[in-house]
Amino acid sequence: MAKRVGVVLSGCGNKDGSEIREAVLTLLSLERGGAEPVCLAPDLTQSRVVDHLSGKVDPEASPRRVPAEAARIARGQLLDIASVRDNELDALIFPGGEGVANVLSDYADKGVVCKVHPEVERLLKAMLARRRPMGFICLAPILAARVLGPVAGVRITLGARACEPAKHAAIMGADVRPCPVRDIMVDQKTSVVSTPAYMIDDARLADVAVGIDKAVRMVLSLARDRRPRPSPGPTAQPEVKASPPASQPISASEPIVRKRPGP
Repeated sequence: MAKRVGVVLSGCGNKDGSEIREAVLTLLSLERGGAEPVCLAPDLTQSRVVDHLSGKVDPEASPRRVPAEAARIARGQLLDIASVRDNELDALIFPGGEGVANVLSDYADKGVVCKVHPEVERLLKAMLARRRPMGFICLAPILAARVLGPVAGVRITLGARACEPAKHAAIMGADVRPCPVRDIMVDQKTSVVSTPAYMIDDARLADVAVGIDKAVRMVLSLARDRRPRPSPGPTAQPEVKASPPASQPISASEPIVRKRPGP
């Protein structure tokens, strides 16, 4: 069976939801790796809507539902994150985008004292407890820092060490390391993988794609195989070899049959 990997979306658009390029590259790498992507999103209304042409919040825009926006990326194949249990997933990946900071958390408003959406927090802690791998792209490692940092001292990257989110993540309890756009950071202890993507200034799409593909492949390599193990058959009876006639000696080269241990 294919490994089922949850991809947590926060809308559609890098200024107020999921970074579309990062999300699509993630889904592409998962399919190429033979995995089954499962797109998830919280059921709530966006706190802000941004005009992506001007880059400014549009105060006159109609409220937008996060699932309806995320479904644009998922082509309608989307689950409410609250309905998904951790034992249904083999791994979890978070693309970046400002939705990380204003949908999946309130980091955009509260910084280091932010709160993570309760269903996101639940899933992160459950995956950590089950030792199932998680991937974080671009700004998304801030979620790992806030939820996992205090309990696991998780190692992550947010690009350059001096950027503000990296400083905040360190305060939250994470071990923050710099990382180039085409590379990844792997915390073997927690099975957390991160890559900076567009946290790097002037990052090119081709370079972002390399980093995301490395991150996805690493997450898949850390995930357990879902293929069912062959069920044990009926208990085998020990083979009994007929005793030779009394006048026929047992050859020293003839194997001695011993009772097989039970399964």
